[in-house]
Amino acid sequence: MSNGTFIVIDGIDGTGKSTQVRLLAEWIAAQGRQVIVSREPTDGPWGKQLRESAASGRLAPAEELEYFLNDRRQHVDELIAPALALGKVVILDRYYFSTMAYQGARGFDPAEIRRLNEAFAPLPDLLLILDLEVADAHLRIGARGDTANAFEQLENLQRCRQIFLSLQHEPFVRVIPSTGTIDEVAARLQHAVRSAGL
Repeated sequence: MSNGTFIVIDGIDGTGKSTQVRLLAEWIAAQGRQVIVSREPTDGPWGKQLRESAASGRLAPAEELEYFLNDRRQHVDELIAPALALGKVVILDRYYFSTMAYQGARGFDPAEIRRLNEAFAPLPDLLLILDLEVADAHLRIGARGDTANAFEQLENLQRCRQIFLSLQHEPFVRVIPSTGTIDEVAARLQHAVRSAGL
């Protein structure tokens, strides 16, 4: 899978991940490279059930973790690994680092979640963690007209942010402040990609 480039944008809800994934993909595609954009949970059968549960009431913790693993395994097999093998740039909106954070906040050991995932899921070349104070992230969630779902409660997001920030010393990780304008954040991401030689 080493022919392609694998970039993940992650972080707590409200940091602007989806917007920044789109802008980064456009920037890389403008350089003449083939870009595949995807997200987790996916729109596959496991991912759909996870998305529905976020609004209707979360699954039991062990069941929820199992669904995430099943969804990701299918995602790796059907999209991520084939695209990387063809030399494409794959940009994901969330990956197993979110599972470490959100299921870790439910009481699971983030290190054990990581071990389970890395048994089959490739490590990204670059993990860009968008970071924002939890109170500010919550304001953004409200400003977009959403009611915070079960994953987005204030106390839960605080624990999730701590788990994300615990990754900042890993060599493939860059923590990017998501304060300022959308264009300012996009420029920080582009700089991180260039600096990583990707």
